[in-house]
Amino acid sequence: MGQVVARWVLPMEPMACNQESRARLTFLGTGTSTGVPVIGCSCAVCRSADLRNTRFRSSVLLESAAVTLLVDAGPDLRQQALRAGLKRVDAVLYTHGHMDHVVGFDELRAFCWSREEPLPLHANRGCMKILQSMFAWAFADTNVYRGYIKPGPVIVEGDFVIGNWSIKPLPVLHGTVETNGYLFSLPGCRSVAYVPDVKHVPDATMELMVGVDVLILDALHYRSHPTHLSVAEALEVIERVRPQQAYLTHCSHEIDHATLENQLPPQVRVAYDTLTIEL
Repeated sequence: MGQVVARWVLPMEPMACNQESRARLTFLGTGTSTGVPVIGCSCAVCRSADLRNTRFRSSVLLESAAVTLLVDAGPDLRQQALRAGLKRVDAVLYTHGHMDHVVGFDELRAFCWSREEPLPLHANRGCMKILQSMFAWAFADTNVYRGYIKPGPVIVEGDFVIGNWSIKPLPVLHGTVETNGYLFSLPGCRSVAYVPDVKHVPDATMELMVGVDVLILDALHYRSHPTHLSVAEALEVIERVRPQQAYLTHCSHEIDHATLENQLPPQVRVAYDTLTIEL
């Protein structure tokens, strides 16, 4: 197991959200594409009694008084929504078109039943093309039955606003896949950058993240991987961004929560399913 070396320590000064614009982020899932436990695996993490080692596929929920945003809709969405008591989603933001981030698509119909307008789905062109190909029936003019999902495609090409959230796309390299993280800002609350699938952060994107209050970042496992950050690589990005608080996510079964958390500085934590942070 690799060693984690922290080279910086930054005093925490959390910015409290005012009462008029309170917000929170909940980790619906913090695992990689296989989830944890992994099917057929009997490793110590997959057999762990520590519930923080049980990881659904990565997704987060952002809630304010006005708007509820879902980032990615993977194969565990139904279980995640039931576990969180989720009854409302006002928009979905996709990071990219990989299966573990999009195949919960049909579960989104539950959030369309009480809406008159289509459910906004925000994605870059590559991801939207995948959604429209995989779920062509939903985007077709013949999709008129009330019980089905009614998608409202929105192409992400720059900064945008949903309700009281200001959102910046954070383009990153995830192998050869066109991928976005997102930077969320709400007046009076801490800003949060969510980047769950990344191998390389371009300089322009790094500049957008510098000084963010909360950074949530991919950390697949200790060893190098061609399309994901390792723990050490994630810490290097965190050191450059210098957030007030950072969380590692998209972890594989090679990561034992308690073991890694004990190696990290106070400003860096390992995220786990159901963890909620006030913004």
